[in-house]
Amino acid sequence: MSGAPALGGVLILALSAGGVALTQPRLARVVHEVKERDDVSALPPPAELRIAVLGWNAAAVDLIWADLLVQHGTHWSEHRDFTEVPRYLDSIIALEPTYPPMYQYVDTLLAYRPIQGTEADARLARAYLERGIAELPQDPRIWRRYGEFLAFLGPSFLANRDERAAWKRAGATAIGHAVELGADADGSLEAASLLSGAGPAATKELTQYLEHAYAFTEHPMMEQLHEQIGRKLEELKATAFREGVDKAMREIDARQRDELPYVSRDFYLLLGPITNVPGCAGVIGSDDGARGGPCARSWADALQDSQ
Repeated sequence: MSGAPALGGVLILALSAGGVALTQPRLARVVHEVKERDDVSALPPPAELRIAVLGWNAAAVDLIWADLLVQHGTHWSEHRDFTEVPRYLDSIIALEPTYPPMYQYVDTLLAYRPIQGTEADARLARAYLERGIAELPQDPRIWRRYGEFLAFLGPSFLANRDERAAWKRAGATAIGHAVELGADADGSLEAASLLSGAGPAATKELTQYLEHAYAFTEHPMMEQLHEQIGRKLEELKATAFREGVDKAMREIDARQRDELPYVSRDFYLLLGPITNVPGCAGVIGSDDGARGGPCARSWADALQDSQ
């Protein structure tokens, strides 16, 4: 009879082992999927977080920032998607909206998050950087970071070619503004390379930035950079002059086709701009002509927008 209990124990052990063998793969798969898909964050919503830290905002921000960096690296090493970055960033903004490290690295954390950033992430990174320049409008580092992201990194995530060009122009303008605020003057050369060929308006704006940078670098220790900026200014001014001449000639050709297409250009230029004499008589017509309107009496007045 003593053998019966032993046999029963063996059967129970065998059945238990079989049950574990049958259920373990399914349970392991479920656990694996939960780890892959879901990140559980202990951070409360921003409004509640401000109350929960009991005034220790700076310490809480440092802890949140450190945890964000650790989680970002961990997800990269485990090849797992990390979608909780905005939650961390919003928590930091709720406690300390002027926290500089966040704005220095927010583009990398979002656009190059594990496993791969998207166009939506790039747009979100731009929004956070714009929050940064709003919170720290006199900080040249934030402006330069914002400009470099728009000019170099952000456009690679965009599908629309015109929008990519618009981001690059905005980035070049931001880099130029960073130089005005005290960033390294070599940023002006970066902006120059980005805005070259972007049109008269962009050329005029860039020329102003370079003129400021040229003045800032008038120091023996920055002689080489000073000369580089000077050469670029000469190129831009020559380009602006050529573009102005080309635009003026296109306007003259268009007016000639509409007004006197049967005469030569030289004779048309000699005649001057055609005006409606009765309609342009008096003080109103004189003022309109001085502003380059339809009552202009000379080519200089008529084409002043091209100068």
